Amino acid sequence: MNKVLNTEEQHGFLMNSCLFFSTTKLSRALGKVAEEAFAKTGLSPSHAFLLTLVNQNGGMMQKDLGETLHLTPSTITRLIEKLELKQLVTKRSEGKQAYLNPTPKGLALQKEITESWEQLHRQYDSILTEEEKAQFIAISGKLLKNVTKDS
Repeated sequence: MNKVLNTEEQHGFLMNSCLFFSTTKLSRALGKVAEEAFAKTGLSPSHAFLLTLVNQNGGMMQKDLGETLHLTPSTITRLIEKLELKQLVTKRSEGKQAYLNPTPKGLALQKEITESWEQLHRQYDSILTEEEKAQFIAISGKLLKNVTKDS
C-alpha cells in the first residue's frame, strides 16, 4: 500500500533525494565545522590550505595554487591579498606570473594550522570509516571530473 506524503514530507523527500541539495547542505555543514576548527588560527580553512601549500613547497606560483585548489584567479587573488595583509606570505612578479613565498610569520603559524587540520580530521574519523572516506572521496572526484569536463 502506497503512503500519500503530505507537502512537508514531499519537500523533505525531494530535498534529500536531490544530489545538488544534499551536497550543498553537506558543504554548508562541513564548512561550519571547518571554520570552528580553524578559528584559533585566525584564518579560514581556504586561507589555511593555501598557506599550507605555500609553506610546504617553499613557495608557489599563484597560477599553480589556483589550479591545485580549483579556484578562479580572482578568488585566489583575494585569498592571497589577505595573507599578504597578515604578513604570512609575500608576492613577487616574474613577468606575467606572480610567485608566493612564505614569511617567517607564515611558517610559524603552520604548527597551529596542522593542529586544526588534525582536529577537523578527527571529527570526520568519528563519523566515517577509512573505507567510507575513501569511497566518498572517489565518488566526489568522479562527479567533479565529469561535471566540470566541459567547463
